Amino acid sequence: MSSRRRVVITGMGLVSPLGNSVDQFWERLLAAESGVAPIQRFDATQFDVRFGGECREFDPAQFIDRKEIKRMDRFTQMAVVSATFAFKDSGLEIGKFDPIKLGVITGSGIGGLTELEEQHLRLLEKGPSKVSAFTIPKLMVNAASGNVSILFGAKGPNTAVATACASATNAMGDALHSIRRGEADIMITGGAEAALTPLGLAAFASMKALSERNDEPARASRPFDRDRDGFVMGEGAGMFVFEELEHARKRGARIYCEVLGFGMSADANHITQPDECGRGGAAAMTYALRDAGISPDQIDYVNAHGTGTPLGDVAETMAIKSVFGDHARKLRVSSTKSSIGHLLGASGGVELIATVMAIRGGVISPTINLENPGEGCDLNYTPLVPQDAKVNMAISNSFGFGGHNACIVVGKLP
Repeated sequence: MSSRRRVVITGMGLVSPLGNSVDQFWERLLAAESGVAPIQRFDATQFDVRFGGECREFDPAQFIDRKEIKRMDRFTQMAVVSATFAFKDSGLEIGKFDPIKLGVITGSGIGGLTELEEQHLRLLEKGPSKVSAFTIPKLMVNAASGNVSILFGAKGPNTAVATACASATNAMGDALHSIRRGEADIMITGGAEAALTPLGLAAFASMKALSERNDEPARASRPFDRDRDGFVMGEGAGMFVFEELEHARKRGARIYCEVLGFGMSADANHITQPDECGRGGAAAMTYALRDAGISPDQIDYVNAHGTGTPLGDVAETMAIKSVFGDHARKLRVSSTKSSIGHLLGASGGVELIATVMAIRGGVISPTINLENPGEGCDLNYTPLVPQDAKVNMAISNSFGFGGHNACIVVGKLP
């Protein structure tokens, strides 16, 4: 194990309902702000749910050529912009590394839903000859990884992951393994999602998966709270530059933290509902800790999946207790989704940024709207306000429809 290639984070970038820079996002998280509000991108007045975590400050034209914008769905635009931010943040320069050793792995649960809706409407209203030639290249889930690789000339490993809300974390786990195996020295990785569309919103609302707190949207995302009534849809992207440790040191890169381990599992239980005892999530956390070579009591913070669903929050709490035992009472836990909603396939990327910032800053971002813990929710979820804490190692959880569970462990570089 001692000879295994070590992986660090040297760049981070995001597009989120709380802003489009890591510093702005983190500042607003710590201020307990909410990015959830009534929907503006389309008329939602006839919908059962009329709010979400939109990226209102995102304008792709500030970063992407207008001709290229027309060839990308919104989720790809977000992936490209956040990847550009991460690449710039890393200090990497095109031409100063071997392009075959730079790869891209991104995750998205749904892909180009905006394009799918628009072109289906065009098919019905104007006929098949009017369907855009860009339809498939825009809606395919791998459009994000493909466009990012083209942008940076990345000729190394390139794949796309679709495991619902675990997509970004699964992608980052794959990127970690690619560097460990020597397939790449640098990987651009994370997730992007822009499914807050008429069809996406209506479909999730029809499942009764969403909060219907239309009268107070900023208070609708309530992970672990007694009055939680479902999750809140969001959109965005979170991307990283993962890099082999010695490669990063050789070029004098600023290192945020080390990527220590990854684990995944399946509930094999139900297509949308989690295992009620959290056994699948517990297995993924256990595998991630084992991969990292650390014991449960070395973890200081858990960035929870914490969606605000009645079943999911209890199952995750049980999973944490199962894995950490008595140490669970000492853990700091919080849910980033309370502030930005559920970014679906992008959530793991944005939430890992919050996790890294907790390590860097020694403070845990709060679970806002947590006023009265629900039955079975009895851990320290960092309610309402941030908490100062020394965080050496942390784990970020992502659990998705289909029973997919993915967990990633990060820590300070010794």
